[in-house]
Amino acid sequence: MENMLARARAFAEPLIAGETLKTGENTLAHADAVAAIVERMGGSEAMQAASYLVYSCQHLNRPLEVIAKVFGQNFALLAVETTKLVQVQEQARSATGSGHLLEGAGTQTENVRKMLLAFSRDLRVVMLRLASRLQTLRYAAQVKQPVSESVARESLQVFAPLANRLGIWQVKWEIEDLSFRFLEPETYKLIAQLLEEKRAEREGYVEQLRLRLETQLREEGIQANVQGRPKNIYSIVKKMRGKSLDFAQVFDIMALRVIVPDVKDCYAALAWVHSNFQPIDEEFDDYIARPKPNGYQSLHTVVRERLNGSAASKPIEIQIRTEEMHEHAEHGVAAHWAYKEAGTKGYAGVWAGGEYDAKIAVLRQLLAWERDLSGGEQGKGLFDDRIYVLTPDAAIVELPQGATPVDFAYSVHTSLGHRCRGARVDGAMVPLNTPLQNGQTVEVIAVKDGGPSRDWLNAELGYLASHRARAKVRAWFNAQITHETIARGREAVEKLLQREGKTALKLDDLAGRLGFKSADNLFEVVGKDEFSLRNIENLLRPPAEAPSPDDEGVLIKKSKGSGKASKSGVLVVGVSSLMTQLAKCCRPAPPDPIGGFVTRGHGVSVHRADCSNYRTMAAAQPERAIEVEWGTSKGGQDAVYAVDVSVEAADRQGLLRDISDVFAREKMNVIGVQTQSVKGTAWMTFTIEIADATRLSQVLQVVKAVTGVRSARRR
Repeated sequence: MENMLARARAFAEPLIAGETLKTGENTLAHADAVAAIVERMGGSEAMQAASYLVYSCQHLNRPLEVIAKVFGQNFALLAVETTKLVQVQEQARSATGSGHLLEGAGTQTENVRKMLLAFSRDLRVVMLRLASRLQTLRYAAQVKQPVSESVARESLQVFAPLANRLGIWQVKWEIEDLSFRFLEPETYKLIAQLLEEKRAEREGYVEQLRLRLETQLREEGIQANVQGRPKNIYSIVKKMRGKSLDFAQVFDIMALRVIVPDVKDCYAALAWVHSNFQPIDEEFDDYIARPKPNGYQSLHTVVRERLNGSAASKPIEIQIRTEEMHEHAEHGVAAHWAYKEAGTKGYAGVWAGGEYDAKIAVLRQLLAWERDLSGGEQGKGLFDDRIYVLTPDAAIVELPQGATPVDFAYSVHTSLGHRCRGARVDGAMVPLNTPLQNGQTVEVIAVKDGGPSRDWLNAELGYLASHRARAKVRAWFNAQITHETIARGREAVEKLLQREGKTALKLDDLAGRLGFKSADNLFEVVGKDEFSLRNIENLLRPPAEAPSPDDEGVLIKKSKGSGKASKSGVLVVGVSSLMTQLAKCCRPAPPDPIGGFVTRGHGVSVHRADCSNYRTMAAAQPERAIEVEWGTSKGGQDAVYAVDVSVEAADRQGLLRDISDVFAREKMNVIGVQTQSVKGTAWMTFTIEIADATRLSQVLQVVKAVTGVRSARRR
C-alpha cells in the first residue's frame, strides 16, 4: 500500500495526460480533482488511487489483466466495473436524448437509478461515481459551458438523492445547486442575485449574532462552536415552490449552526436559545429524538430576536448538534470508512470493528434508497434478484436474475418474444438460454412469422427465468389449441346446417339464440364436445305440437309410480312409464347427481346436475325441469353407461396403445377414440362403458401414471 496514490498516478499519467473527456476537460486533471473530492469525503489513499486507475481502463487492451498484475485483482475489478457503469450510463443518456425509448423518460430515469444500485455491490463504485459527477459539474461551471440536460437531470434526480441517502450533505448540496444552475439558469441567477443584494449586510448581522451566541453559551457553561451555515440555492427554491412562499418568507436564508460536546448540551443550548429569542413553534424539529431515515441527527429551530415595540426581526434558523452528528451530517457514513487493501483475502472495503459497523450502515442506506425507488415494497432487494441490460438503442430493460435473451425479447414485446430465433450479446452470437449480466447490450434476431418452442417451457433447459414470459408462451400454445378446437367445432356446426338445409342462417344469430355471445364461443364448446349438436337440431326443427298446460301438469305431478326404471336405468320421481334418454353432452352415470329436462317429443333428457347445458335450459324454462334419480334397469341386468375421458399428454409413439392397455386391464370397454396432436401435445377423448362412475376415478389415477400423460379427467 506504500505510496499507492503516487504509484497509481504515475501509472495513469502517460495514458491519460494528453487525453480529454467529452466535456473538454483534461482527463488527468479530472482524475486529480476526483481524488481530491474522494479524500474530502473520507476516502483513504487507496481509494484516491482508484480514481486514476478507472480512467486508465479504456486506454489498455486488457485492463483487467494489466491492472491486476501491477495493483492486484481487487483494484482491477473496481476500475473495470466503474468504467463499465460509466459507459452504460452514457449510452442510456444518449437513448434518452434521441427518444429511442421503450418507456417514458421518467421510467427510464428510475431504471438508471436502479442500474446504479445493481452495479454498486462494491460501495467504492458509488463513491467514485459521485465524486466524478461532482467534478464534471464543477468543471462546466468553471469554464461557463453548460452540460447537457440529460446529464444535469440525471445528476439532480439520481446522484443527489443517492448522496442524500448516504448522508454526504456537502456533495448533495453542491450537485443540487450546480445541476439546478444548468437546468434553470434564469431562476438560479434570480435567487443568487437576491442572496447577493444584501450579502454584506446579512453576513455582518450573522457574524454579530454568531459571536453573541458563542460567548453567551460559553458563559452558561456550554462549550459551543457557533458558525454560519452556507446557503443551498436549490433547497431555497424547493422550499419556496413546495410551500408557495416568497423569497422573504423562506426562513433559512439566515442560519447558524451550534456544535456542542454531547447530547445534553444540545438540549441545554436549545433551552437557552428559546429563552433569549422568540421561537416559531411550528418550525421546530427534533431530529435527535427522531433521526431522519439516513441517520441525520440535529435540533432545528427558527427564532426571531425579541425587539421593543411592534417591529419584528427577520427569522433565523439555528441548528444544534454534537461534533459526531455534524461529521455525519457533512460526510455521512462515508466519513467513517477506512479503505484498506486486504491482501489475498480480497478488498474488504473496511477494517473490522467500528468501520465494519459503518459499512453495514451504508448497506442499510442503499437498501433504503432501493425501497424509495420501489415505492416502499419489502422483499428481495435489487442486489439479489434483478439485472439491467440495454437494447441496441441503449434503453434500459429490467429483468430477473438469470434472465436469458428470450426473457429480454418478451420484455420488449410479446410478438418479438414469439418470433425470437437468436441473439447477440455485446455483438457476439450466444445460445438463447445464456444467462445475461448487468450492463450487457442485447440484440434479438427474429423471423417475420412464427411461434415459440415448447422447449422454452422446459425448466431444465433454462430458456426462461421470467414468470411473465413463461405465461406468454403458455398463452400462445393455449391459443393454438383453442384455434384448432374452434375450427373443429365450426366444421361440425356447418355440416349440421347443411344437413338441415339452413346454410343461410347467420352463425352469430344461431349462437345468440343458443345463449352464446359469439359464434366462436359456440364452436369452441362444440369442438370440445361440451355442447351437443342435438341442442342445435332441436332449435332448427319445427317444434312438435306443444302439450297443453294440463298435460304438462300431469308430467310433473307427484304420484305413486311403479318404482321401475326405464332402459336407461333412470327413474322419474312421481311419474311412471315415461321415456328417458341420457344426454350426450355430459354423459351421466351412477352415482352422479342428475336432473331431468322435459323435451318436446323426446321424453326426459337426463343430465349431470353440474352440466352447463342443463343449468342453462333449467334457468330459462324452470317448469320443464324435473326431479330424477338412478334406479334399477328393466330385466334386472347390470346397466352400463358411456362416459367420455379426456387425456392430455406429450405425444410419442405407442402412447394410444399404452393408454388403451390400461382400460383393457381394468376391464373397461372402449367404444370410441378421438385423437389430435398439436405441436407435440396429444389430446385424446376415450368413450368408455362403465357401470359405476366411482370406479372410473380409480382407473384415471392409473392412466395418469402412464409415461408422458399430463392429465386425465372425465369430461
